[in-house]
Amino acid sequence: MRVLVVENMPHSKLGQVGVALTEAGAQIDLRRPYDGAALPDDAADFDALVVFGGEQSAVDDELHPYLPSLARLMRVFTEADKAVLGICLGSQLLARGYGAENLLNRTREFGWHDVMLTAEGRADPVLSAAGDAFKIFEWHSDTFTLPQGAVHLAANPAVANQAFRVGRAGYGMQFHFEASTDVVVEWNDIFRHQIVARDAQWLEDYQLHAAADGPQADADGLALARAWVKQIRVEASHAPLQARVG
Repeated sequence: MRVLVVENMPHSKLGQVGVALTEAGAQIDLRRPYDGAALPDDAADFDALVVFGGEQSAVDDELHPYLPSLARLMRVFTEADKAVLGICLGSQLLARGYGAENLLNRTREFGWHDVMLTAEGRADPVLSAAGDAFKIFEWHSDTFTLPQGAVHLAANPAVANQAFRVGRAGYGMQFHFEASTDVVVEWNDIFRHQIVARDAQWLEDYQLHAAADGPQADADGLALARAWVKQIRVEASHAPLQARVG
């Protein structure tokens, strides 16, 4: 199983997605295009694609000129019937790749928030893995319109499009289900100043939040990650690939 993983900023963490990929024996090709790493032109060498979040918007092309190519690549993978996972910025880029509108600074969510599945979400093989509703970590200001033809999977009162699917297994998830409590603790330290500016009480009250919401969010996030990994179809024709960081 060969999986292309794209990070969009330093200190991204594979988190629960990394756990599920490791359990499945995946070979991970990690690319950091924000740091100059090249992206492939097509999906031929891979079985799946994961695109993580970032501090930039999905249309911040002037500062991050690789973004249009990444949005296009996500669509290429999806239309090749390969599993795609876009988290936070990744979901916004998948929406962009399918012609949806990116809505900047329309909503601000931070911390663990409730997400409720639609009827389609409750029938979906990935989203349903965490139950009809769950509380999961969020950190974003942007959102997007639903791409034409996409299946609407989840929402909450703040954000209409928390999750969607295009094709068989192209998933966009606005929430950070990969962010286990271990990841959040690291982010609390690394991004302390940004967090205080967003929520002055978060760090002071963190232990209370983590005790109330962290354990179940960890379990739900891993369930979602494992369910998505099950959507990966391995092409036997692929030659062996060594895991790399580029």
